[in-house]
Amino acid sequence: MLRWQWTMSTSISLTSRLPVEAFAEQFQREMLPLNNFYSYFAALPLEDSQIQQYVQEPVSALPPSVAEILPKVHLMLVPYLERDNGKGGDLVAFEKPAENRQIAASSIERGTDLFFFFAVKEEDVADYHYTFYNGLASLVSFRMSENHRERFSRALREELANEAHGEVEEKAWRLKQQLLRRQTNLLRDTKLQREYFRQAFEDTATLYLHGLCCDIDVETGPRQLPTRYLRKRLELLRQLFPPPEGFALFPEELGRRE
Repeated sequence: MLRWQWTMSTSISLTSRLPVEAFAEQFQREMLPLNNFYSYFAALPLEDSQIQQYVQEPVSALPPSVAEILPKVHLMLVPYLERDNGKGGDLVAFEKPAENRQIAASSIERGTDLFFFFAVKEEDVADYHYTFYNGLASLVSFRMSENHRERFSRALREELANEAHGEVEEKAWRLKQQLLRRQTNLLRDTKLQREYFRQAFEDTATLYLHGLCCDIDVETGPRQLPTRYLRKRLELLRQLFPPPEGFALFPEELGRRE
């Protein structure tokens, strides 16, 4: 069964391009609640299985403590998104934009509500899941408590003291390389160190959240953080943001539950 949440009697046509803020304002009242913290709106016809893959499964795997530190989150599933043209924000598009203007996600805050826009037409579900969790991980990195921030930073300072090589993703890798080149005392609190720590948290939290939802493989390579350090980070995140009941982080935990 296909679900089509809004009718053609609305003022938007299928050739429209509308700023994300205007789109959120127009369709905020049509959001479908998932629970007290998350809701969604689909601006294109989706099958029940797609709703489950795009919305229900990824949201059900989110740690409850994540919702407690974020605004109310509204997921806006749209066909395409077009990069900000400098005239009022990113755009929701119903026709495919030029490749160099396409983006996978966009977000805005309106009062106490956060609107996450995702372009889902022709999008691979695995890529969508990564984009979804990366966006939430980035938000958490700016909003988590000082206690949580300090505990994660302490783990990174220990890695630096032990000269641990590698990172989880490319962005944190680049910042780490800048830190190694520019700062003699790696443990000194500086703007660059804080930027690296925040990005390292975002990348690791993306992996953690994604791993709670789906079976994913960590690619090995010369830039990858050694397994023992990566596992220690993930175990720390599990302590800071415990998973929902019934969700496992590592494969061996599934065996213990059977």
